[in-house]
Amino acid sequence: MKRRALVWQAGAVLATALSCGPAARAQATHSLPPELKTELDSARLAGSARLRFFGFDVYDARLWVTPGFRAANYAQHTLGLELNYLRSLSGRAIAERSLQEMRRNQAVDIALDQAWLAAMKESFVDIKAGDRLTGLHQPGVGARFWFNSQPRPSIADAHFSRLFFGIWLAESTSEPRLRADLLAQVKP
Repeated sequence: MKRRALVWQAGAVLATALSCGPAARAQATHSLPPELKTELDSARLAGSARLRFFGFDVYDARLWVTPGFRAANYAQHTLGLELNYLRSLSGRAIAERSLQEMRRNQAVDIALDQAWLAAMKESFVDIKAGDRLTGLHQPGVGARFWFNSQPRPSIADAHFSRLFFGIWLAESTSEPRLRADLLAQVKP
């Protein structure tokens, strides 16, 4: 009888988990990164996605937002983006690719372009599979970064932060499917 009750309970838990959408299941298995708790205490998981590039898995992304978040006005909201890397990449390559993607959303003055690239090279270290980068967008202030929960240099430039987080959240992103998955639980 005890065994039957345990089997029934396990089945009920599994059925409940399977009835939830992907974002709800992700919320159940992922909690707000500790480095974001001070700034985003009331945050919830908006969605998650995996970036694949030429068939290679690059990272799993999770977007953390506060109540009232609207995707169309993402730059006006404090938000967190967590990237769990699935392969090794150089910090320099991450910075250079980030700048290319930022330019897709808006032309950037060459002097500003170089200053941002230098700042990102300082903030982004070499990554190994299993490492985690976390970013915090603070409207009107700029961006803060962490590598495996350890603080990295911030970039105190609101324009930079808007374009940087726009890599994932702007309507003009090069990865519209990834954007849709990150915003899966957000009202339009």
